[in-house]
Amino acid sequence: MHRLLLALAAVLSVVLTRVDGDSLRIKRFKNLQVSNFDWKNCWKPDAPALLKSLTVSPDPIAIPGQLTAAASGSTSVELEAPLSLNVTLKKEVAGIWVKVPCLDDLGSCHYPDACDLLDQLIPPGQDCPEPLHTYGLPCHCPFKAGLYSLPQSDFYLPNVDLPYWLTNGKYTVQGVLGVPGQELGCLEVALSVHSD
Repeated sequence: MHRLLLALAAVLSVVLTRVDGDSLRIKRFKNLQVSNFDWKNCWKPDAPALLKSLTVSPDPIAIPGQLTAAASGSTSVELEAPLSLNVTLKKEVAGIWVKVPCLDDLGSCHYPDACDLLDQLIPPGQDCPEPLHTYGLPCHCPFKAGLYSLPQSDFYLPNVDLPYWLTNGKYTVQGVLGVPGQELGCLEVALSVHSD
């Protein structure tokens, strides 16, 4: 659902800005492209938190460049801190899917509180970024139970610096959102990354 997608995006944004360039050999790649984007809920349709629809275009997505996206989702429970996020990142290597370990908070990592990550990305008291603000969509915990919808909207994707091992390949990213004692939702994204 929208909040799980936002939490995953927040985690990626925060960890990419917190990465130590010396330990992971960060590099700015030119003409980064993301293609073959696909997604699915990992659980049954009655899970508490579900992404109901997600469309992104163009394919491939150029970074830097424009992205058009629309999403809808729901949660049957209030999502509040601490809201854990377990991320599993896999890369296809010679036809075998290999789990990427957690290195400096990037890869297959456990984040004890996605709400805290959202607060790092968008400080409390600051308006939610566009187009969330325009459509009255929240960007901080708690998220009330209900239906959420982001109409087709345009986003600008800036250049990103990535570790050398996180380029040119096929990836899957699975995010499991939960609270102590209960898993709430699971989203899996598949994509290919290519850079010059």
